[in-house]
Amino acid sequence: MAKQNRNFIRKEHFGIQRKIVANMTSESWETIPHVACTYEHDVTDFMEQYQKLNEGAKAEEKITVNTLMLKVIVEGLKACPAMNAHIDFDRKLVRGVIHTLSEINISMPMVLPTGEMMTVNLHNFENKNLDQMVAYLNDVKRRMANSNLNEVMYEVSLDNTMTALKKGKISQTVNRLIGSKTGKHKVKTLKGAAKKRYEAIPKRDRLTKHDIEQGTITVSNIGSVYRSQSGAVTLLEIIPPQVAAIAIGAAKDKPVVIVNEKGEKEIAIRQVMPLTIVFDHRALDFGDIVPFFDKLNEIFENPEVIHTWRK
Repeated sequence: MAKQNRNFIRKEHFGIQRKIVANMTSESWETIPHVACTYEHDVTDFMEQYQKLNEGAKAEEKITVNTLMLKVIVEGLKACPAMNAHIDFDRKLVRGVIHTLSEINISMPMVLPTGEMMTVNLHNFENKNLDQMVAYLNDVKRRMANSNLNEVMYEVSLDNTMTALKKGKISQTVNRLIGSKTGKHKVKTLKGAAKKRYEAIPKRDRLTKHDIEQGTITVSNIGSVYRSQSGAVTLLEIIPPQVAAIAIGAAKDKPVVIVNEKGEKEIAIRQVMPLTIVFDHRALDFGDIVPFFDKLNEIFENPEVIHTWRK
């Protein structure tokens, strides 16, 4: 068979960030039976209350839509703790355990100053009000500016490799080491004086393994990445051992059936925000996530509640 000539525009070997993403997402689709559903709600009144929330606030204290929606989701998870869980399943023996977690640690993809993407673990959001969330996210952005993506990712990758070794996964460990330490696919990290300078930055001033380790659930705000987005995310991967993932879309004007003052139905232009909720069918059935939807309905239909979420 004749060898095909291909004119590649670009050829780029996976860096450590792409290696980790590829590995985790492959494991997700290979092992998890995904169920996805979309949720849409009229957020016109909610967005009006959001505008009032920032009246008179200093720039560094302003609440973004992203932060507000994280709080909405946290309230939904508190009403539906089954979604904030990890699963341990042995398919061979058909044995499984679901660990429902008290902490809500949100794994959220964020864009670094370099334009690269990193999933950051936002710890203990179950106890934070909106102002505390803003302060936390501002501090993450501050530390991002001093962080080297490859160094942080390598720290996590090494920790995962050692964990696999402790669990007796010898071949997996050897393969990972070969893949990251040899040839053109070798992971590039800082060396010598550059590494010493980087490690001299106090850990409180840069991101570490603690900041990007596995959270309890993943939330992706697609609307903040692409504000012109129209429609909802159709599917996203659940990162094991998590049992759920959520994607937030951009709020858009849409024709909606409402009931007017006369009690008659009519069509009006309203703002609608789409959410996509994906869950692991080994751990959850659709009925299990209904409390999450009920809580979101309650918030969007009574949006004044968001003012109680500040300090």
